[in-house]
Amino acid sequence: MCSIGIDLGGTNMRGGRVAEKKLQSIFSQKVNAQGSVNEVLQELYLFTDKIMNADVKSIGIGVPGLVDIDNGVVYDVVNIPSWKKVHLQQLMEERYQIPVAVNNDANCFALGEYYFGKHEQVNNMVGLTIGTGLGCGLILNKKLYNGKNGGAGEFGMIDYLEKNYEYYAAGQFFENVHQINGEMVFEKAKKGDIAALKMYDEMGMHLGKFIKMILYTLDVELIVLGGSVRHAFPYFNKAMWQQIKTFAFKGTLANFKIEVSEIENAGIMGASYLFNDLKIS
Repeated sequence: MCSIGIDLGGTNMRGGRVAEKKLQSIFSQKVNAQGSVNEVLQELYLFTDKIMNADVKSIGIGVPGLVDIDNGVVYDVVNIPSWKKVHLQQLMEERYQIPVAVNNDANCFALGEYYFGKHEQVNNMVGLTIGTGLGCGLILNKKLYNGKNGGAGEFGMIDYLEKNYEYYAAGQFFENVHQINGEMVFEKAKKGDIAALKMYDEMGMHLGKFIKMILYTLDVELIVLGGSVRHAFPYFNKAMWQQIKTFAFKGTLANFKIEVSEIENAGIMGASYLFNDLKIS
């Protein structure tokens, strides 16, 4: 069966057809983030039209915002101010006359990692996207767990120090705490800059505490790291694990792994599987 996966971001939409666990094609297009609800919808329609063919049996869409999973309604899409409440599933199904599923983009990443990243032997997994922010998708008992309002796994919003975990344990840490661009820190760290490496140690310490909190909450076997900050993994890995190793239940750590995503376009592939996941009892 062939399906379409679309990652609708605030600046770009990316998508492609997926069949036999392979991404057959990849398309990308800029988003008019300041456009009206209808203007952005028309862009999405034209984009989907380019990907669509007669073999496509379903469409999945990941969006950076809360989603009413049952009804396919998206709320407060990040960086698209006009999208306060959009009945996206209904609108897409009316246009294309095939099933459409909509979910949060972090959930799509987790689903993509689980089904396309050879993790299906794991019962419980967290897909953790570390970019400017912190996104978490939860696979519990071999199925994507959304929560009532599609917001399960928003651990980054939990209070931490005087802010929240996202403030300290994501890419925005460098701007928030040190008033320096994260990409600049990454480039300096690659050259062995001591100050940059110390900043990554500091961020890694906060991230380790964040992951401990996830373990105390969910006791998962695996966390897969995605997002742009994963490329700096060698610079924060040691400090992160120093914190994780203070976890109280040593038996849990013996069976726990952290891996860095090796899948390109995991979010697109996960979106393409959304309708299949909904059918799993």
